[in-house]
Amino acid sequence: MCHPQMRTLVFVAWLLFYVFFLLSMRKMWTGKYVRSPLARALFTNMVTETDTPDTAGHEALKWYHCCPDMLGEQVRSQFVQSHLDEDTQAFLRRSVEKSSWLFTQLYHSLFSTIFSPLVSRTSINGFLGRGSMFVFSKDQFQRLLRIGPEWKGQRMLDLGAGDGGVTEVMGCHFHEVFATEVSTPMKWHLQRKNYSLLGIDEWHRTGFQYDLISCLNLLDRCDEPLQLLQDIKKSLVPHTGRLVLAAVLPFQPYVETGGTWVRPKEHIKVAGKTWEEQVTHLSTDVFLKVGFEVEAITRLPYLCEGDMYKDYYVLDDAVFVLKPQD
Repeated sequence: MCHPQMRTLVFVAWLLFYVFFLLSMRKMWTGKYVRSPLARALFTNMVTETDTPDTAGHEALKWYHCCPDMLGEQVRSQFVQSHLDEDTQAFLRRSVEKSSWLFTQLYHSLFSTIFSPLVSRTSINGFLGRGSMFVFSKDQFQRLLRIGPEWKGQRMLDLGAGDGGVTEVMGCHFHEVFATEVSTPMKWHLQRKNYSLLGIDEWHRTGFQYDLISCLNLLDRCDEPLQLLQDIKKSLVPHTGRLVLAAVLPFQPYVETGGTWVRPKEHIKVAGKTWEEQVTHLSTDVFLKVGFEVEAITRLPYLCEGDMYKDYYVLDDAVFVLKPQD
């Protein structure tokens, strides 16, 4: 009889230790404790606030700030100033609320600790139903594309759609919505939302073209980004097709393989130290060389739901609307 009781006591003691450890880690979680060079680089680009921008508006202003005079002459006239809007604030409030669910966050942390050596972070988030992303609101998307709320196109494709949260913002403007995704759990989310899934080697060989292709924060996470851009260009409807592309800056390309990060086979080197300099180089060098010109660009926060360490995470995004050159 004592053996089951002993096992129960050991389990309870271990669980209490684990909870104490996680809570201690939350207090000490700063960039200086991160040993991996990649993780440290990513961490230094992440900013989080304990308050939503309702009470920290001056911090949120930095997410959208741009100095147009520092943009190249060809890019300056295409810049669209964005602002914190209600949809963005609603996402932040939901993230803060979810982060306060202690037992849910403990379960997520334990699950991640066990499976992270074997499964990608994206798939873990898919299993747990967490880590939703926010790139732009409906209003911000419409302003970038210069369309009205009632505008409709025929067909769009979202590359690397994740759980489909951002796809919904764009998809309401199209009769047919296609998506690609590597992670199996994320595919389940997309199927539940009735999006048509295409294979990662299939989407550009379907025999039809797209009015819009979105490539959001994928360019720095794929093995052959230049080839990807060329395939996108061929897959757009001539003249009227558009590419909506988001890139995290500073540009730091790495590919996630299982639970590890490696350098991509095809490396894009983006010149410049400031957001404006890197945007200019991408626009006038990288995109132009593969046959795209910038139609619009804005600066937006790339938001992700948080965990027990942070209420939410923020990365610095440049969002482009690109049109193929004839």
